[in-house]
Amino acid sequence: MDFEFTQQETAFRKEVEDFVKQELPPGWDEKIFRWPGGYGATPMFEANFKEFWDQSFRKLGSKGWLCLGWPTEYGGMASTMKQAIFNDVMSYYGAPAADVATSIVGPTILLVGSEEMKKEWLPKIARGDVRFWLGYSEPNAGSDLSSCQTKAYEEGDDLIINGQKIWSSGAHIADYAWLLARTDSTAKKHQGLSLMIVDNRTPGLTIRPIQNICGIHSFNEVFFDDVRIPKKHIVGEINKGFYYLMVALQFERIIMPIGAFRRILEELVKYVKETKRDGAMLGKNSRVRDKLATMAIELEILYGFYWRTAWLMDQGVAPVLESSALKLLGSELGQSFANAAMEILGPFGQLEKGSKWVPLKGMVSLGYLDSVSGPIGAGTSEVIRGIMATRGLGLPRI
Repeated sequence: MDFEFTQQETAFRKEVEDFVKQELPPGWDEKIFRWPGGYGATPMFEANFKEFWDQSFRKLGSKGWLCLGWPTEYGGMASTMKQAIFNDVMSYYGAPAADVATSIVGPTILLVGSEEMKKEWLPKIARGDVRFWLGYSEPNAGSDLSSCQTKAYEEGDDLIINGQKIWSSGAHIADYAWLLARTDSTAKKHQGLSLMIVDNRTPGLTIRPIQNICGIHSFNEVFFDDVRIPKKHIVGEINKGFYYLMVALQFERIIMPIGAFRRILEELVKYVKETKRDGAMLGKNSRVRDKLATMAIELEILYGFYWRTAWLMDQGVAPVLESSALKLLGSELGQSFANAAMEILGPFGQLEKGSKWVPLKGMVSLGYLDSVSGPIGAGTSEVIRGIMATRGLGLPRI
């Protein structure tokens, strides 16, 4: 792997930075919260940012930046490295970038979807016209998604869906569900599931909000009562959904708002340089310096995984081990960053946004709460370690 960016990649990075600085509204940093690794405090999933996010996706789609890693015949640039550069820059500024449609649905359809499905859905996704939510988790199906009990039975040219999903991030602001449902109740639990696309406007689909630990509505529970969809919305082959889901989860695990880590570290360094405690600058405290140095080292390790994963994908390698390691390190780093920031700020870290003495706009207290979700979503840390051991290193199951 060459650790230097090409001249073209460097020019592309500057183009993205110039674009985002021009497009973000005044006071954007004061309006949004950013803490990488969590699922509960993400502006992309909040209703009050929906209009801006939708408009931004259409602008990005017009520039071809929503499908950078896709093959050129489907409008992409066939460059995962450019996609990684784009996500790095956009997440640094907390700007609209990768989402479920562009990073999970589109790439999975490219791999397993029919030509008819590719023609219908890929242009919409590439233009930024549609947004999706993930209909995976259920009250009794989380880490073991093969336990999914939402059912879909055939009736003529349609499927009739009944069941419930939960922890559905952004279902209330999306257009379609990327749904896992059981289509054969007599088959072994891994072999009777199908992936399908469901329009949120379909009669019988009900979305109810869940307020999360951060006091934000990003999650939902969704109910399906005789929801009818055309069978042409089944992704790939019927009853092969669990195996397609494993592919989709690999794509989800490489969605990394890595620039936000860099931004948080910079803001913490700035804070300790400007803040006095016990009559001395906080940045002179050796324990504080050690914590910041550790954060910087861990971030460089994460960037190493990040760029290597993108590079491998551009070489045509399926990065099973690398994407799992990237997800594991990134989600746990979100928590370790939050813990370190809380220790550096001391009691001030517990203050919430709006408090008179709150430092760093209150993002540390919110990040501390939100980071708990990071090692759970897209596969718990325990599940990811198992995947790395068996699929990545070839170790036997125990």
